Formats: sequence, C-alpha cells, structure tokens
Amino acid sequence: MNTLIKTIRPMLLIAALLGAATSAIAEKPKAVTIVPPDAIFRGKTYSEWAAKFWQWMMALPREGHPVIDDPNFDFTAAQSGPVWYWAAPDGPLTRSFTMPEGTAFFLSIRDVETSSLEPAPFFGATEAEQRAGANWFADHINRVECTIDGVNVDNIRDFRFETAQFEFTAPTPWIFADVGGRGTAVGDGYFLMLLFPKGKHTVTYFANFHFEAGEVFPGTTDPLTEPFDLPHQATIEITVGKD
Repeated sequence: MNTLIKTIRPMLLIAALLGAATSAIAEKPKAVTIVPPDAIFRGKTYSEWAAKFWQWMMALPREGHPVIDDPNFDFTAAQSGPVWYWAAPDGPLTRSFTMPEGTAFFLSIRDVETSSLEPAPFFGATEAEQRAGANWFADHINRVECTIDGVNVDNIRDFRFETAQFEFTAPTPWIFADVGGRGTAVGDGYFLMLLFPKGKHTVTYFANFHFEAGEVFPGTTDPLTEPFDLPHQATIEITVGKD
C-alpha cells in the first residue's frame, strides 16, 4: 500500500503542475495590436486619420476641451464612432476611462499643426506655408518614447506622419484662438493606432520639443535668447469593455 501511495503521489504532483501550466497558457492575455505605419486601417491611412484627429480636436469648444488640465474632465464625452482620439495637456498627468470593445484608439503622442486661423508662429496662409511650419516644429521633436502594457514600442520613429492640407471648422472661441470659423491646416507628428483586447491596459509616453537659442519661429523675427523644451508626458489607464 505504501509503495502504491509513493508511486501515485509524484504522478498527481506532475499532473497538477501540467494542469497549472496549461491553464496559465490558456489565460495568457492577448497582446495589444499596433496598426503598422503603412497600413490602410478601416479605409484610411495614418495621415488621413491624423487629419481626422485634427478636425475632431479643433472643432471642440474651448470649455471642457481635452487639452485643458481639469481633473473633472470626461474623456469619453467627446468620443463616438469606430475610432476614439486622444488629446491631453502637456502633463505629466494620468487619465483613466472605459471604452467599448472593438473601438480603435488613435494616440497622438507629440504633434503640431499650422493653420489659416491661428496667430504666428502657427499661422500659414497657403498649403506650402502651413506644411513648412508644421514640418519645422515636428523636426524639433527630439525625443519620443511609448510603452504599452509595459512593452516598449521600439520603432516609434516610424510613426511620424504629415497630413494633406485639410479643412476644419472651429467654434468661437476655440482652443487655439479667440475667433473661429472655417480654415485650412497641415499637421505633422507622431501617432499610434491601437486595438486593445478586452481588459485593463496602460499606455505611457513621453515626447519633447527642443528649441535652440538663436532659432526663429516661423512667421516671427525675434530669435530665442536661450534653449528651451516643451515636454509632454502622460499615463493612460484604459478599461476595454464593461468595468
């Protein structure tokens, strides 16, 4: 009898360990999908989604705008459709929200646009002026980092996109000026289109504009007297599906 018990016990232990390992493999969470930079996603390129992002952001009223640092801000209030957009103050900050399963998340990391409705240095009367201004600012993004659920996005520099010139309508007042209206703009910067499986996810990023002393912003004449940086840092806690 003792011999039988001695034989069975190791077998039960091995079976339990195998079962636990199988269960762990079965319950391994699905990875977040990053749409490749050259992909057509839901009918649009990254550059086209970037233009849609700017049209969305510049159409929002100034009061309650997502780039205003307000702890009571509800990020979900301005969202609809198959893609949700991210916009935030420079931070550092943390924002948490719940979004529907199957909805894509268009993450703006560091970006800029110049338009026909803004004062210098973000004014451009023509497409060529708008593109030159947006490119100039985006060329001064000297650091871009992003992690998703603890995994670093190693090829983040592949996700810089400039838009075609696009039209937009801004309210009065709007986030970039006191008077809105219909305008045109060109954008440039870093974006990620993300698809999250059901569950909880964390995205963190840091990006920075760096300007040297002596540089002159587009449309201005006074050179900078000293170097300065405009960092942007955020942590996003996202629950996909019912909380």
